[in-house]
Formats: sequence, C-alpha cells, structure tokens
Amino acid sequence: MSSENGTIETDGEAAVIRFERHLPFPIETVWAAITEPAQRRAWFGETVLDTEAGIIEMLPGDPPAPDDAKRMTGRILVWQPPRVFEHEWRQRIVEDGVVRYELSETPDGTLLKFTHRGLSVRNAQGFIPGTHAFFDRLAAHLAGAELPAWGQRYAAVAPAYPSWS
Repeated sequence: MSSENGTIETDGEAAVIRFERHLPFPIETVWAAITEPAQRRAWFGETVLDTEAGIIEMLPGDPPAPDDAKRMTGRILVWQPPRVFEHEWRQRIVEDGVVRYELSETPDGTLLKFTHRGLSVRNAQGFIPGTHAFFDRLAAHLAGAELPAWGQRYAAVAPAYPSWS
C-alpha cells in the first residue's frame, strides 16, 4: 500500500479495517510503542496489558466521549514478541471484534500491518479516520515529535475515506 490511508473491505454488512504503515524504526522500538502501557498512554490512552492473565483494557484519551463509551476490554489472543499482537475488542458502542498488529522488519525500519475485524460497515466508517489519527500519533511518538491533536487529525483525514451511507 503506497498510501498511509487505511482501507475498508466489506462483505455484506461486515467490515474489516486495514492499515499498512512503514515506520523508520527498529521492530523492537515499534513493538514497545504498541505493547508497553507507558508508551501506549502517550499516543493512545491508558492501557492495562497483562500477558500472564491474557487481558487488555484501554481507555483512549480521545475521542471526546464518556469513558464508558470509549473503554475497550478483551482477551489477548496472540502474543508473539516482537512480531504479532492480537486481541479482542469489546466496546459498548460497537460490535465485538478482533484487532491484530503484525510487524515485519524492512531494510529501513518496520512495516506495521493492522486489521480490525468484526465491525459493521457503518461503524468501520466512523472508526477508520480515528484509527488513522491514532497511527499518526504513534508515528510522531516514535519520532519524538509533538503529537498531533487527535480531533484535528480525525477531521483532516476523514474526507479521504468513502462513505457508503
């Protein structure tokens, strides 16, 4: 994928969000940013990740919504450091799903492949610009740069995504 934009694949009312991002950092650095709670807090929000108990809980700092609507919980399904991290996505406002991060080394960094399965087409349309904004924040975090405001990034990238309404 040559674009930093994600895609939505649909099958009836079911959707899968996909992103591929090249990050010019070693795989271990990207893995740490995705899986260490202190680093996730910087670009995503409060995170509890307990690999022994096999659970994850996240509370994003954004979007501006009540905590009970933003809170996500789930079981860790795949834990293969520093290559694959997959977990359930249970959130009150959307269908239960599965999120997967796959990392592979490239000559000049790391390729991150991300999928979010289980959403309805309507909910995927709302989630994809937000996911894009979070990945822009991840890239800035890794670079040691100022993180873009999530809401501003969401608004800036949302027009790039089609609407099937």
